[in-house]
Amino acid sequence: MENWKRSREKALFLILDGITDPQNFGAIARSACTVGAHGIIISKHRSAPINKVAVKASAGAFSYIPVCRVTNLVSVIEALKEEGIWIIGTSEEAKLSLYAQDFNSDLVIIIGSEGKGLSPLVKKHCDFLVSIPTQGEISSLNAAVATGVVLYEVWRQRHYN
Repeated sequence: MENWKRSREKALFLILDGITDPQNFGAIARSACTVGAHGIIISKHRSAPINKVAVKASAGAFSYIPVCRVTNLVSVIEALKEEGIWIIGTSEEAKLSLYAQDFNSDLVIIIGSEGKGLSPLVKKHCDFLVSIPTQGEISSLNAAVATGVVLYEVWRQRHYN
């Protein structure tokens, strides 16, 4: 959090809710690093470790982006809200398209696990829920791919609008 405050940039944090695959975790870290995210927050439980698989998939990103393991994601969400940061959850059930959301403010993006999505309690504490529009027979993306799509929409809006 201190790195973000010193940077004087709009906050961009990721919360990973139930991402247990180290390869997805590493790929998410890589995408987060490429858009200048200020950190990744994960739960001490039900989260992938930073192991050899994650490090390889991250292409070195774990050397540059802080990762914080916390006991209670909801407590962290509430603390971030007190700092004036908006909490954006991702859900394929959300009615609001990713492309209709304004990302030009301090924010946290929450990515849920594949299959289960966001946990109900975390989802309840989001300010907004967004979905990635899809077409075709498969209605959802891999968690790492979805994270990349969302992060680059944030980046696009912040740099090209």
